[in-house]
Amino acid sequence: MESVLSRIGLWFGVLLLAVVAIVTAQDSGFAAHATIVAIVAFILIWATAGSYDPLGKAQSLFRMPDTPTRYDDDVIRWGVLATLFWGMAGFLVGVIIALQLVFPELNVEPWLNFGRMRPLHTSAVIFAFGGNALIATSFYVVQRTCRAQLAFPTLARFVFWGYQLFIVLAATGYLLGITQSREYAEPEWYVDLWLTIVWVAYFAVFVGTIIRRKEPHIYVANWFYLAFIVTIALLHIVNNLALPVSLVGTKSYSLFAGVQDALTQWWYGHNAVGFFLTAGFLAMMYYFVPKQAERPVYSYRLSIIHFWSLIFLYIWAGPHHLHYTALPDWAQTLGMVFSVMLWMPSWGGMINGLMTLNGAWDKVRTDPIIRMMVLALAFYGMSTFEGPMMSIKAVNSLSHYTDWTIGHVHSGALGWNGMITFACVYFLVPRLWQRERMYSLRMINWHFWLATVGIVFYAASMWVAGVTQGLMWREYDPATGFLVNSFIDTVAALEPMYLLRAFGGLLYLTGAAVMVYNVWMTLAGRLRVEAPMSDAAYDEAADRPITAVPAE
Repeated sequence: MESVLSRIGLWFGVLLLAVVAIVTAQDSGFAAHATIVAIVAFILIWATAGSYDPLGKAQSLFRMPDTPTRYDDDVIRWGVLATLFWGMAGFLVGVIIALQLVFPELNVEPWLNFGRMRPLHTSAVIFAFGGNALIATSFYVVQRTCRAQLAFPTLARFVFWGYQLFIVLAATGYLLGITQSREYAEPEWYVDLWLTIVWVAYFAVFVGTIIRRKEPHIYVANWFYLAFIVTIALLHIVNNLALPVSLVGTKSYSLFAGVQDALTQWWYGHNAVGFFLTAGFLAMMYYFVPKQAERPVYSYRLSIIHFWSLIFLYIWAGPHHLHYTALPDWAQTLGMVFSVMLWMPSWGGMINGLMTLNGAWDKVRTDPIIRMMVLALAFYGMSTFEGPMMSIKAVNSLSHYTDWTIGHVHSGALGWNGMITFACVYFLVPRLWQRERMYSLRMINWHFWLATVGIVFYAASMWVAGVTQGLMWREYDPATGFLVNSFIDTVAALEPMYLLRAFGGLLYLTGAAVMVYNVWMTLAGRLRVEAPMSDAAYDEAADRPITAVPAE
């Protein structure tokens, strides 16, 4: 009883603070966010004091197993479901903004225009879709590799639900025009503070679980997860150092200015790619690829080299976003050199992942989850080659600020991050919900091909668009010294490529919809009767290297 009363008191205090914030708010955006917090607090009071149990009803709806398990998997199940939900939302917004660039009439003022929906898409797919995948998989992996339950289980649930509140506040803020206008770091100061609290709790749960481990060795996947958690905390705090105009207003001013502000922003921005989108997802790769392939990781020593070289080199790569700016030339060159050096360890990790299939290559033919993992690693390799090449100044002069960069980002995000996440979801769902397998392996195959073709359309169209932009922007008349093409000429020339991009995004979204249906049927306990993935039986005797026959 005392516990219930204390929780009600806590939520009532939050409600009162939110009401005060609504009344004293300096702008409508802050009042809107305070209203969201007030609604959340009211629901929590209602659920705690009354017999209404929204969480229990949701658990029943999503068929959560109620049998006790060795590990604390409940929060992981919620993380998987959140990954699916936010993924669909993010992909849908991505298709909409792609169409807005072809059909400007789709821009709905003031809240649903391209300028406000673009950061919504970016944050939805990176922090909502990718972030939930990272939190869920990290909690799954750290328990299995440490043979220990999550430390601080209540705090783990706070991490998940607190992170969802962060996503809602950030997303609604973008539509209301509340933004710092910093790439990958758009949320304003009070949302940043809330994320800092959640992230510290995340760190405590993860490290606490490692400390209480029953396994003496710390598996390399946990190294990557820990590097991702610690570095993102550091990046987030430093990049978002700002002075709010008012404690009850949205506006703040960065503590940095000029070149320092630009360098801080891209030190953060590129390391969000390096640690959030690379190190964290490599942790997934190092655990789930060997598990699905039922093979040990190809080279554990190589995984350690991959880790330390990546950690050391990535942190210096940010200045390659600031070529030909006021940033000192030595700093630009430093960013370029370290970016080029990143190529080799990145490919070492890709090879390590692919070679884990040594002795199990037939699974690429028969297991669509393995096929997704292999494609993800292939795109990881391609993106980590293209990135270093684009950081070279001579290449950068043609590629930067063009859609070539957009193609590069999306080939990595859709191909590497998206595909490895999909594969991990397909791995986790049957195990977390205690099912024999996914509802349909054929549907996984359909998802694979829809997503793959979608990525090809997207990336190829943006590469062509980028080269077109670069060539048209630099073309000038030697006689007059004026540019040959106006800006509107370049915009008109890109319309076919933008249509192809939207089509590629639609295919990717369709594949994700197939995945959601497959997962829903799996949760319902259904199994689709279907033919094996391959008609040809595996012949071990025939699957051997071809040996050279000496000439007579």
